[in-house]
Amino acid sequence: MSILISVLIFSILVLFHELGHFLLAKLNKITVLEFSLGMGPRLLSHEWHGTRYSVKLLPFGGSCMMLGEDEANGEEGSFGSKSPLARLSVIAAGPIFNFIMALVASAIIIASLGYDPAVLRDVVDGYSAQEEGMQAGDVITRMNGKRIHLAREVNMYLQFHSASEVEIEYQRDGRTYSAVITPRQDEHGRYLLGVVLDPSYHKANALQVLEYSAFEVKYWIDLTLQSLKLLVTGRAGVKDMAGPVGVVGMIDDTYTESARVSLFAVWINMLNIVILLSANLGVMNLLPIPALDGGRIVFLILELIRGKRIDPEKEGMVHFAGLMLLMALMAVVLFNDVMKLI
Repeated sequence: MSILISVLIFSILVLFHELGHFLLAKLNKITVLEFSLGMGPRLLSHEWHGTRYSVKLLPFGGSCMMLGEDEANGEEGSFGSKSPLARLSVIAAGPIFNFIMALVASAIIIASLGYDPAVLRDVVDGYSAQEEGMQAGDVITRMNGKRIHLAREVNMYLQFHSASEVEIEYQRDGRTYSAVITPRQDEHGRYLLGVVLDPSYHKANALQVLEYSAFEVKYWIDLTLQSLKLLVTGRAGVKDMAGPVGVVGMIDDTYTESARVSLFAVWINMLNIVILLSANLGVMNLLPIPALDGGRIVFLILELIRGKRIDPEKEGMVHFAGLMLLMALMAVVLFNDVMKLI
C-alpha cells in the first residue's frame, strides 16, 4: 500500500508542477506539443487541439514539451517567439504551482485540525526562560526579530541556532514583553530554552485557515532553505540528503505508524508529506542551477538586462552540463539511500 501511495504522491506533485508550465504556456499562446505524466514509452496517448496528452510507463517525472523551447525558433506559437516576461512566467509557474499545492494541502489540514500557535504550557525549573519571568500561557511572537506564528517554528529556530543567545518577544494578557534567553544543555547534550510548548490545536475560522496555511507553507520553505544552508556551509553532507528511495521509506514508516491509529491519521500525515515534498520541490526548482527552472529564470533575467536573448544553443549546452551534474548527484544520493537500507 505504501508503494502505491508513494507513486500517487510523486505523480500528483509532478503533474501539478507541469500543469503550472502548461497553463501559463496556453495563456501566452505557446504551442504545447505534449503534456505527459511519467517517463519512457507511452502507455496511453490522445491528441487534442494540437497537444498530445500522454501517460508513460515509468511513474516518476513528467513533462510539458513546448514548441521551440530549447532552440532559436521564431515560428508563431513557439516558446522563443514570446517576450522574455511571458517566457519567465511560464518557467516560474511550475515552482509556484508547487507552493499552491502545499497551500491547499495546508488549508485542508488546518480546516480539519486547527492551528498550533507558540503558546507555553509550562517553563522548566533551572532554565533561563523561568529565570527571565516567562510563564505558562505566554505566546512567543518573535525570536531574534524573526516572526513566530507556529509552535514548530520555535523548535526549528533552536535546531539551527542551538547554542546562541536569543531575544524572545512574547505576549501576555494583550501586552508585549521581551526576554534574553540563554540556551542550556540538558543531560543528553541538547540545548534547551526551558519552555514547554502547548501541543493543542486551536480551531480556525475561514480567514485563519488561509492565514495559517500561508504560515505553514512558509515554515516548510524556511526549513528547506535552512537545510540547504547547512549543505552549503559544510555542516551537512550529501549523506544527509534523501532521494526517492529515502522518501519512499519515510512514506512507508509514516503510513505504518498512522495506520495503527486511524484512516484519518493516515490522511492527515500523507497530506503533511505532500506539503513537505511540494514546498521542497518548489524551492529546489527555483535554485539558480542550470537545467532547473531557476537556472532558466537566470538566463531570462540576463536577457531582460541585456535586451537580447543569449544564444539558445549555448544556453542549451549549459543546461545539459547542469543536467549531467544533477544526474550524478542523484546517483550518489540514490546509492546512499540504498546503503542505509542494507
